[in-house]
Amino acid sequence: MKVRKLLDSFNFAIDGILYTLKTQRNMRIHFTSAILVLFFSLFFNISKLEMLILFFTISLVIIAEMINTSIEATIDLITNQYHELAKIAKNVAAGAVFIAALNAVIVAYIIFFNKLDQVTEIVLHKVRHVPMHITFISFIIVALIVICLKAFLGGGTPFRGGMPSGHTALAFSILTSVAWISENTFIITLCFLMAFLVAESRIETKIHSLFQVIVGAILGVFITLMIFQMIQ
Repeated sequence: MKVRKLLDSFNFAIDGILYTLKTQRNMRIHFTSAILVLFFSLFFNISKLEMLILFFTISLVIIAEMINTSIEATIDLITNQYHELAKIAKNVAAGAVFIAALNAVIVAYIIFFNKLDQVTEIVLHKVRHVPMHITFISFIIVALIVICLKAFLGGGTPFRGGMPSGHTALAFSILTSVAWISENTFIITLCFLMAFLVAESRIETKIHSLFQVIVGAILGVFITLMIFQMIQ
């Protein structure tokens, strides 16, 4: 029962993210910007500290937008008439989002501007120098794209059902990363078996259809492969 309640709490939380993504244009802009920033960060010599700052900044903008949405929904629930205090509450919440977004722009400028001259060298050496760095960012990008697809295609809950299969996408993303980095047939085979078992379990438990699982697998492989190929 406790496990089910914990899973439900995760579902409710992801539902909140999906609702904001579906209903708020700014949230879609934030998600798109986050994916682009994470992708292009692969082409720059980003340190661990700078990457932490990027993740924190992206999270701050998304959190601010979600709080703004919840405040607007609460005010609309209380009253549908114009009130000066309601206007102030909405404007202050929107101002918080603006400050977070402005901060994100400044952070991006400081981190990326002075690195533009290094792009060519980093593109040539990135894969062998920091494969774990690329793998982690690929994993996050796959997860974000899966969330976006679930938000707009609907069906099921964030962790159960829907198009595509997120578990399968992430499993095959990991498989692709391991295959690219290790170049070891035995290790690749073991990882493929694990990814296949993840996909098979989603079908066996009737959480996903065969088509949803196939789409998830293709999505995970294609995005991860594209990122590694672009870096090389």
